[in-house]
Amino acid sequence: MITRILSVANQKGGVGKTTTAINLAASLALADQKVLLVDMDPQGNLTSGVGLKGQATAAGTIYEGLTGDGEDPSAFVLPTQIAGLFLIPADRNLTGAEIDLVTLPNRESRLRTLLGALRDQFDYIFIDTPPSLGLLTLNSLVAADAVLIPLNCEYFALEGLADLVATLRRVRAAFNPGLDIAGVLMTMHDERTNLGQQVARDIRAFFTDRVYTTVIPRNVRLGEAPSHGLPVVLYDAKSRGAEAYVTLAREFLARETAPPAAPATEQHHG
Repeated sequence: MITRILSVANQKGGVGKTTTAINLAASLALADQKVLLVDMDPQGNLTSGVGLKGQATAAGTIYEGLTGDGEDPSAFVLPTQIAGLFLIPADRNLTGAEIDLVTLPNRESRLRTLLGALRDQFDYIFIDTPPSLGLLTLNSLVAADAVLIPLNCEYFALEGLADLVATLRRVRAAFNPGLDIAGVLMTMHDERTNLGQQVARDIRAFFTDRVYTTVIPRNVRLGEAPSHGLPVVLYDAKSRGAEAYVTLAREFLARETAPPAAPATEQHHG
C-alpha cells in the first residue's frame, strides 16, 4: 500500500471541508487505517474538531513546520483520542505564514517536503485547506497526490468551481504534474428540495464518475460534534451524518484500492 496524500480543497467556505476531513479520517482510522490530519487553516477548526484546540508538541504547530528548518517532521505529530488517527495542529500563528513564506526558499513546496518525510508512517494523509487560493492552499495542492472536493448542494455550488479547476491546472503545469481529482463529495444535501436534487444532477453531469455515490446529508449532529471536540462517529454513531461518513469511508477505500482506469481522454484519440 502506497501512502496517499489528499488535499481537501474548495476555495469557498462553508462547504464541509473540515467536517469531511475529520469524519472521513476518523472513519478510516476506525477501519484500521493509520491516518494523519494536517491543519492548514489558520482558524484551526480541524484542530479543535478533534479535541486538541490550543495543543501542540514541543516542536510547535504546522506554522513552525512550514517556516522552520531541519526539524524532524514527526516532532509535530500529536495523537488524537482515536487509535490510528494523528494530527499536525494549527493555531492563529498560521495567519502570518502567508507573509512569512513569501521570502523563504521553495515557498510553494515546503509542505510537500515536510509530509514527504512522513509518508511511510501512514496509510493516508489528509490536508484541510483554508477557504482561499493563497500560499497555504498552494502548498497543500503541491504536497498532495490528489484533491478531494466537497461541494455543498446549493445554488452557488458550481460557482467558483471554474476557479478551483483552473488553479488545479496551474498547479499541475508548474509544480505537481501528477495532481489528480480523487473525488467530488456532495455535502449538506437535502433530498426533499427540488433545488438539492437539481444541484446534485448538475454536479454529477459536470464531474461524471468522479462524484462519490455517497452523499452527506444536512444533519444537526454533524454541526454539533466539533463543539464537543469529537468526530461525529464518536459523538453520535447512530446519526445520519455518522452513517454517511462511514459509508463514504467504505466507498473511498474501494475506489482507492481499485485498479486505475485508463484516463478517459486517452481513449478517443485513434
